[in-house]
Amino acid sequence: MSASIRKAATGDLPAILDLYAQLNAEDLLPEAEAAAVIWARMLSSEMMSVLVAELDGQVVATCVLVVAPNLTRNMQPFALVENVVTERALRGSGLGKRMVQAAIEQAWAEGCYKVMLLTGRKDEAVLGFYEACGFKRGKTAFEVRRPASN
Repeated sequence: MSASIRKAATGDLPAILDLYAQLNAEDLLPEAEAAAVIWARMLSSEMMSVLVAELDGQVVATCVLVVAPNLTRNMQPFALVENVVTERALRGSGLGKRMVQAAIEQAWAEGCYKVMLLTGRKDEAVLGFYEACGFKRGKTAFEVRRPASN
């Protein structure tokens, strides 16, 4: 598969939103104008990169890499990978793995001492996918989410 991986651009927003609809079907997609404001903030952030895989002129996979400055670990930053999604029809093709590995390579290039990824998914296929990307199960993750407002 001859897909190219690159940083996202302003015009990629509609394709990203289409992919996000496949990521969390229960999530409501934002209105175009509101999404454009957040998208501009994301693309201009020094700490965040949105990577995309493009195949035949179409964005078919994406993930977000956040690189956080750090005062521990000899001031080496750490990274977080989030919102990993590949077009349904292309899952299992190796494209998602290439996408995640590109994010990891970018984190190493930026001097990160570790890259973290959390998933709420429990099925072994997804967990095996992340292991195939180089992640190890090990630490216990905790999260707190803001309560829903009524």
